[in-house]
Amino acid sequence: MHRHLMCGLALLLAVIQGAGAESLYKPSTFQAMTSDLRPRRIGDLITVMVYENASASSTADTSAARDASVGIGATAPHTTFNAGLHTTDALDGRGRTQREGKVLAQITVGIVAIAPNGDLSVRGEQTLEINNEAQRISVEGRIRPQDVSDTNVVLSSRLADARIRYAGKGDLSDKQAPAWWQKFLTWFGV
Repeated sequence: MHRHLMCGLALLLAVIQGAGAESLYKPSTFQAMTSDLRPRRIGDLITVMVYENASASSTADTSAARDASVGIGATAPHTTFNAGLHTTDALDGRGRTQREGKVLAQITVGIVAIAPNGDLSVRGEQTLEINNEAQRISVEGRIRPQDVSDTNVVLSSRLADARIRYAGKGDLSDKQAPAWWQKFLTWFGV
């Protein structure tokens, strides 16, 4: 019996030494069992809730005045000569600029790159066409993985280096654009 035990141990040691141990852990694809299923690879999709509300206004008041007088007089026997020059220059200007913009949309974008620190670069666009009017929205930027919710959604306010474009093209957009002759007159300041 002692001999069988020794042979069994020797066989077990031979198997253990001959077996190549390879780890099942791969850092690039590891996801803990307790973690959520947030996107982490190039090509994965994230939904961006675009809620942008921007407004800006600028007011300027300018006022300047200048008053100058020059006079000359001469007296000679039986004549008196007086001459004068008076100028007034005044400028009073006011201006106001105001602009508001709101965009509310939901768009799914794809991960196009992953930075060494783990930030996700995303990009995507969506086109909606209704009655000969195409509305196109495109979103691109950088997201921190922890800003992506459990439901795979991130707010546009959490995008770094965000570029959000919203444009329309079609009959309605054409009607809103000024005519060529209006652009021409504006160019000459008329």
